[in-house]
Amino acid sequence: TLKVTTALVLAGSRGGPDPVALSEGLPHKSLARIGSETMLGRVVAALREAGFERVLVSTDIPEVVSLAILLVTTADHPLLAPDWIHRLIAGSPETADVSIMLARQVDVETALPGNRRTWLRFADGGWSGCNLFLLSTPTAARALGGWREVEAERKHPWRLARRLGWRTLFDYGFGRLGMADAIARLGGRLGVRATLVPALDGLAAVDVDKIDDLLLVRRLIESR
Repeated sequence: TLKVTTALVLAGSRGGPDPVALSEGLPHKSLARIGSETMLGRVVAALREAGFERVLVSTDIPEVVSLAILLVTTADHPLLAPDWIHRLIAGSPETADVSIMLARQVDVETALPGNRRTWLRFADGGWSGCNLFLLSTPTAARALGGWREVEAERKHPWRLARRLGWRTLFDYGFGRLGMADAIARLGGRLGVRATLVPALDGLAAVDVDKIDDLLLVRRLIESR
């Protein structure tokens, strides 16, 4: 099993006014409170509970430092649980440069019946990102820029498949491309060995992009 000691929390902004920050009257959405803690505070606390000796917070996106093994998540992931982190690390093969956690649509809908979201649809069903990445080698830093572009195209699977080449586009069109294969092929295009680690808990896909998301997370925390 890999020994992962450093975590990076991405707390930069994508540019333009953020609806969550505006609704809360805050300079940044990660400062919105869920119960008695800020979203960022909850994420850092979960990482500490998971055993990370070093937690870094990037606020407006300096280059990723070249650490040997690094877990990356985001500040708008207030439900983050140590079990999800342990699952990602345990499920990452030693041969991988980067591992990515995604949740199956069926698991998200089981955890949150009626929740509406955009799915990455492949031969093995719909998937949603969990904002959890494991960079196991210095080479893995190459994947971050490419994955940001993939996330930007998540509503357009055909564009995503086209980015991976004509063979992949063909396989996707005929319903033969699964998510794990897509990630491996994307990694190959980016010059890294990439692998999928499926989440066991559909809540791992819940982050706060909209005001409705913030209200949903507050309800979930209050109900516990």
